[in-house]
Amino acid sequence: MKKSDPSAQPAKPTVQVIERMFTLLEILSTREEAVSLKEISEKSGLHPSTAHRILNDLATGRFVDRPVAGSYRLGMRLLELGNLVKARLSVRDAALTPMRELHRLIQQPVNLSVRQGDEIIYVERAYSERSGMQVVRAIGGRAPLHLTSVGKLFLAFDDPQRLRTYATRTGLPGQTKNSITQLPTLERELSKARQYGIARDNEELELGVRCMAAGIYDDQSKLVAGLSISAPADRLDESWLQKLEATAHEISAALGYRSENFK
Repeated sequence: MKKSDPSAQPAKPTVQVIERMFTLLEILSTREEAVSLKEISEKSGLHPSTAHRILNDLATGRFVDRPVAGSYRLGMRLLELGNLVKARLSVRDAALTPMRELHRLIQQPVNLSVRQGDEIIYVERAYSERSGMQVVRAIGGRAPLHLTSVGKLFLAFDDPQRLRTYATRTGLPGQTKNSITQLPTLERELSKARQYGIARDNEELELGVRCMAAGIYDDQSKLVAGLSISAPADRLDESWLQKLEATAHEISAALGYRSENFK
């Protein structure tokens, strides 16, 4: 009998409680309706008190709902997280070819970023060594919203109270002498971003690097990502702006966005 290859076996969590949590979520995923604690205990092989304790912790994080006492079903937090992943992946797929074409035209790094909490995260980049600029933010890298062009787009769509809460929570820390660290200054900057649909980073995250960004919208007209051009501060060309907007609109259109006002 051929011996199985251990590397071919599904990897198991190294922490027992996490393995049990996965098991409980898998059980709930097989049913549309709520499942009783008794049935969950029987299917998982866990003592009812153990299953109850883990499920209650999951309910605290909204990964599990308790519609009635003693019954559980998958929670809305999983839907929220799933939608974030879906949006990020579909945006990346739609953006990749247009990004590469934009980079071919301008020969400077083109970045695709999405919001995650108080930061933006870079999910794709088109660049080459010919740009003459060191790439300072790799795919998967993060940066504060108020210090980046794409982050400012997202903040510009927040209501005033949410913006103030962000400023209080983060303290608006700076990275360079050009960083915006005062709320009134940031509010004026965001007002311009709302008016023109474009946001800029004037060496606020990295000295010597300037950026311009345009938003990417889905079929519900929701801002889901931002497309930005990064360049050495003395080489950022305003003529790129029209190309950037056109590329962002092309990606948005691929996601189902329609705007009668786009020119």
